[in-house]
Amino acid sequence: MEARRTTLVVLFGGQSAEHDVSCVSAAHVIDAADPAEFDVVAVGIARDGSWHRSPSHTFRGTAQRGPVGTLAVSGPVVEPTSVLSSEEGAVVVVPLLHGPLGEDGTVQGLLELLDVAYVGAGVLSSALAMDKAVAKQVLAQAGIPQARHTVLHADDCTESAVGAAFAGLGGDVFVKPANMGSSVGVSHAVTIDETVAAVTLAAAYDNWIVIEETVHGREIEVSVIGNRDPRASLPGEITPAKDFYDYADKYEDGAATLTIPAPLDEERTSEIRELAVRAYRALRCEGMARVDFFLEENGRGFLVNEINTIPGFTPISMYPKMWEASGLPYRDLVSELVRLAQERHSTRKRNTAH
Repeated sequence: MEARRTTLVVLFGGQSAEHDVSCVSAAHVIDAADPAEFDVVAVGIARDGSWHRSPSHTFRGTAQRGPVGTLAVSGPVVEPTSVLSSEEGAVVVVPLLHGPLGEDGTVQGLLELLDVAYVGAGVLSSALAMDKAVAKQVLAQAGIPQARHTVLHADDCTESAVGAAFAGLGGDVFVKPANMGSSVGVSHAVTIDETVAAVTLAAAYDNWIVIEETVHGREIEVSVIGNRDPRASLPGEITPAKDFYDYADKYEDGAATLTIPAPLDEERTSEIRELAVRAYRALRCEGMARVDFFLEENGRGFLVNEINTIPGFTPISMYPKMWEASGLPYRDLVSELVRLAQERHSTRKRNTAH
């Protein structure tokens, strides 16, 4: 008797400023999914929040047709429950929704209510990692080294409060919205006027603002995969083409230099991989995450910058590239993430059974 196939529901698009990044990631995950193992369904969430089931001809066979590009949210409007369940076999959702209303625990909560297996972190860890301000508090409690920072609510960002933060952090800062990714709304500021302008920009994306000292060091990243027994990839190093690793570097022109594995000695490579797993566990991550570091070589050493629970999966994204360099090809990576999702779902059902 033939085994029932797994339906892979790739959820992409979304209502955040990272909508376009999600569409590119989705195209490549779909292209990499093993057709012998999965039946793929692509479901796009439009910027207005409506759900659409993409016609299969828009993405099937992309590898044979030429370079993979991007998916567009198209097709008939559907109800979430109609595409997140199946009577014919197992369903696993791959939520590739970067940013708020996708990476922050909201969609994960919906999937929990629908009792559907899904790839990546759960509700709590998704929400924690998305909120940089709260994540920093949890990481500090766990003894994870970080850059100095100040957190302000937009309502409290008076000129005097911003000026005090700027001076206290050394007069050279980065300003970020707490709940955003892909460097959206992030600015580098070296004067008080620039910092005030940067806070205004960040406040357009979130009510909570993180002001961090500028760390003059190397940018190193590590991919982590797993549930109860996570493991870390070889690290990769980013040399930004501009002042910092911004949205264009990550997803558009790819001008940054990516070195995988990062040129670190054996001791430092082991140290950063262990620290990545510690940070992953501190935020109770499951499935996958990318942990971003600064390396202050003649100072404090490795400092955790942030953790991304739904990292980019585009051709120039670090998460899959680091795993490929570590011996886990893209297709096998997708299959393992699905297996981890099913494992976690089975555990959750056991824990909630009455």
